[in-house]
Amino acid sequence: MKILFIFLSIIAFSLKAELMNTQLHGTFSQGGLVYGQATLPLSNVTIDGIKVPIHPNGTLFVFGFGVDAKAESELTVTYKNGDIETKTLSVLQREYKIDRVNGVASKYVSPPASVLERIKSDSALVKAAREKMSFRTDFLEPTIRPAEGRISGVYGSRRVFNGVPKRPHFGLDIAAVTGTKVVAPWSGKVVLAEPDLYYSGGTLIIDHGLGVTSTYIHLSKLTVKTGDTIKQGEKIAEIGATGRVTGPHLDWRLNWFNRRLDPQFLLKN
Repeated sequence: MKILFIFLSIIAFSLKAELMNTQLHGTFSQGGLVYGQATLPLSNVTIDGIKVPIHPNGTLFVFGFGVDAKAESELTVTYKNGDIETKTLSVLQREYKIDRVNGVASKYVSPPASVLERIKSDSALVKAAREKMSFRTDFLEPTIRPAEGRISGVYGSRRVFNGVPKRPHFGLDIAAVTGTKVVAPWSGKVVLAEPDLYYSGGTLIIDHGLGVTSTYIHLSKLTVKTGDTIKQGEKIAEIGATGRVTGPHLDWRLNWFNRRLDPQFLLKN
């Protein structure tokens, strides 16, 4: 019953919310993505004091709630006519499972000093890719599933590798055999395509506009490259078991800039 209650609560928070001149759409939960459509031209938008980019059309914006987002979030919308609207958004608080993963190679649980510079360099590449921003609007498309397979890991789970507590898991894992096709859930532009990062192995990051990016890791093969513009449903990679893994799977992730979101919500829209 508890699982059912949480599921129904999430559905209840996947609704529209309205200000006088702006309508919000999305999932008002930790890990949720929300976009706004205004009926008047915008001059400024902030969420909890953080500036939110506005599309050049002057009426569209998007933001997300992180894994540990507080129960209330303050959205302030300023219009070019000088009007200001502020709304306190209720954010569903989730309970995350503990995921114990054994059989991970020791070099990935406690990396030797010899690879620390490589890990730092990898992190800088990923950070730079997620900081890039375009004015694409691919996130408005209904989402399709990137690969067929069993869901083997979920967003927010507290990871314990070989008995050692690590950072939470920030993606949705889809287990399937090496070589299984991965397709683009949304259209977008590839901003990172690396075949061998230390932790994530074969890694792709795709820009979808206004700070929204999706990430695909542990890939055995990449079929697109940095700079490619891709369409929804296009093959982008193949599932693998590269990086820190115990078996072949796709780890699919979603970000709004540095806020890590839950891609599974996209499949409910």
